[in-house]
Amino acid sequence: MQIIPAIDIKDGRCVRLFQGDYDQITVFDHDPVAVARKWQRLGAERIHVVDLDGAKVGRPVNAQVVFAIVRAISIPVQLGGGLRDQAAVDAALNLGVERVVLGTAAVRDPQLISRLVQHYAARIVVGVDARDGWVAAQGWTETSQIKTDDLVRRMGVLGVRTIIYTDIGRDGTLTGPDVKGVAELVQVNGPDIIASGGVANLDDLVALGKTGAAGVIVGKALYTGAFDLPQAIDAAKGLRAEA
Repeated sequence: MQIIPAIDIKDGRCVRLFQGDYDQITVFDHDPVAVARKWQRLGAERIHVVDLDGAKVGRPVNAQVVFAIVRAISIPVQLGGGLRDQAAVDAALNLGVERVVLGTAAVRDPQLISRLVQHYAARIVVGVDARDGWVAAQGWTETSQIKTDDLVRRMGVLGVRTIIYTDIGRDGTLTGPDVKGVAELVQVNGPDIIASGGVANLDDLVALGKTGAAGVIVGKALYTGAFDLPQAIDAAKGLRAEA
C-alpha cells in the first residue's frame, strides 16, 4: 500500500479544507513547491496535487504552481481539479504530471473517460468523491444521483484502472477513514482503490491496508503532525511484511 502525501492548492498556497468546505480553510504553507520537496525528501514515492480553485470553477487555475512542483521533484505527480475536457487533460499531462484525476467528468461525461482511457490508459484516474454514499461533483459543491459503488463499476467497465475514493464528510476532519466503504469498493473487483479522507493515526493506515487498498492519500494528519511521513511509510511496509 502506497502512502501518498496530498498538496491542495488554493490561491497559490498549500491548504486544507474541512469536509470540502471552501469557507473552512487552513493555510499550512505559502510555498507548495517547498512542501513537495519536503515530502520527497522524507520518502514519498508519489505526490497527490489538487487544484482547488480549478475544481470549483471547472478549469485548471494553478498550472504554473503545478509545473513548478513537477520540475522541482523527481517522483511522480498526480493532479486533479478542474480537468473536465480533453484539452484540459492534454495540457495537464504536458506539464509533466504522471497521472490526472477526473471526478466531475466521470459523472457527467463517461464517454469522455472512455476516450481518455483509450488514449492514455493508466494515466487516467477517476476520483469518486462521496457524501452519504452518493457521488458529489463540481468541486464537491453538488451531489449526484449516482451511488458510489455503481460509479466504480461503471468506470471499471470503461477500463479505468485506479479509483481515488474520498468520503467528503471525513475529509480534513481527522475523525478516521471510511474503512467499511473502502473494503466494499475493493470487493467490487474492478479498479485499484486509493483511499482518501479522515486518516488520523497510524492505526487508520493499518486498517485501510487490511482492506486491500492500493494506496492512501494523507493530508491533514501529516500537516498537523499527528504522525510523520516516515512513520506512515513504515506502517505500510509492516503490512507487506505481515502478508
